[in-house]
Amino acid sequence: MSKLDESLLRPIPPFRKLSRIQIREILDQATPRRYDSGEAVFNEGAEAERFFLLLDGTIRVVRTTESGEQVVALHIGSGQLFGIAPALGRSTYPATAVAAGECLALSWSASLWHVFVSRYDGFATETYRTVGNRVAEMNNRIVELATLHVEQRVANALLRMINQFGKKVEGGVLIDFPLSRQDISEMTGTTLHTVSRLLSAWEKQGIVRSGRKRVAVTDPHRLVLIGSAQS
Repeated sequence: MSKLDESLLRPIPPFRKLSRIQIREILDQATPRRYDSGEAVFNEGAEAERFFLLLDGTIRVVRTTESGEQVVALHIGSGQLFGIAPALGRSTYPATAVAAGECLALSWSASLWHVFVSRYDGFATETYRTVGNRVAEMNNRIVELATLHVEQRVANALLRMINQFGKKVEGGVLIDFPLSRQDISEMTGTTLHTVSRLLSAWEKQGIVRSGRKRVAVTDPHRLVLIGSAQS
């Protein structure tokens, strides 16, 4: 890990209060790995032997229901910790982490978690803030599934994606990682057929533009109106 400069980690919340020497100590204990698109970093229910920092790419967090259906719980962008089961008091991973595109991540042995928390100032507070934000996001998703029509759920899911991962392109904002219609259906608790119907209709209306695993929002304001329409 000597080629990875400490300055790359300084802007990342858990490391902001640390010195270069402390960051070097942490990096020297990390294992880097690349993941191909669609590859699982770890699986739901598996022993949480390691925790991770995503350096580049997007991670899709997937839960499996009792009936065997997959639900996309949230997406994690670069510069964030994930697989932090020790922060939840768990010995197993509560969900599956899948690379949404090619990803680069660092990982550490789970046995180092409490060492980092006790030794490095700010590591614990920033990490638990991250956990709180993710729990809040998932709770919001549960409320959406229970109270909103499918058109609103899909619209809000796309808006979240452009807010988190949007890249300005000619004529709109591109969700900057591979996103299929099946992925959107698993995010919104609806069927692939319904998502395809909605995206096709919105494309004709000039609201979105979609291709093979790529979605761009061309009229965000109209999508906001759809997402906030009275039920």
